[in-house]
Amino acid sequence: MRYIVIGGTSGIGFATVASALSAGHQVVAVGRDARKFAAVEAIGASTHQLDATDFEATRAFFSACDPFDHLVICASGGSGAGNFRELNFDDLRKGFEGKFWPQIQCAQAALKTISATGSITFVGAISSRAMQPGTAGLAAINAAIEAMVPVLASELRPLRVNAVVPGVVDTPWWSRMPEDAKNRLFDDMAKRVPVGRVGRPEDIADAILFVASNTFVTGSIIDCDGGWKLRNN
Repeated sequence: MRYIVIGGTSGIGFATVASALSAGHQVVAVGRDARKFAAVEAIGASTHQLDATDFEATRAFFSACDPFDHLVICASGGSGAGNFRELNFDDLRKGFEGKFWPQIQCAQAALKTISATGSITFVGAISSRAMQPGTAGLAAINAAIEAMVPVLASELRPLRVNAVVPGVVDTPWWSRMPEDAKNRLFDDMAKRVPVGRVGRPEDIADAILFVASNTFVTGSIIDCDGGWKLRNN
């Protein structure tokens, strides 16, 4: 099988590339920063430079690529958080531009070359349903992606469409925080979820490979969050 992983050069995307390669698949890792290509090329992936926020470039990439079976979309951004009273709407728009639009643009553009019996897997975030103060904007971005999944699974059949929804995962996404603040946050989160730890990129990659390879799963939102919703029970 042939995979294309958008955002495949770091974090969850990189772990997904590694897992797919280990399972014997061919993988194209797509990312914006060519400086990150060496690591994925070293484990056997092909690479392509693309800014998925550029729809014309995205359409050109998928129009030119060879037929493939599975698309994994890990494109993300860091904007849109903040208490609603002070929420900056330009920042929220930036959050949609960095995650929502690239994900659905990649999905639409891929339809010309993806196998009709393959799969598309969106990667969201548990902020969509975590009900955490200060995350209304992030909830809106990720919930918008989730809302499309069952509709697309029905409309695009037999192509399968799913989403994997991570909880708190130790990835470079958190590098914007000072190291000591990040460690305190992770320690607190680990105490609040039933599994007793924050996630690893490999945890999410395992879930992604499951929904991509299981031909009886479509229209599903798979939470991979350590039991976040059970934290108060």
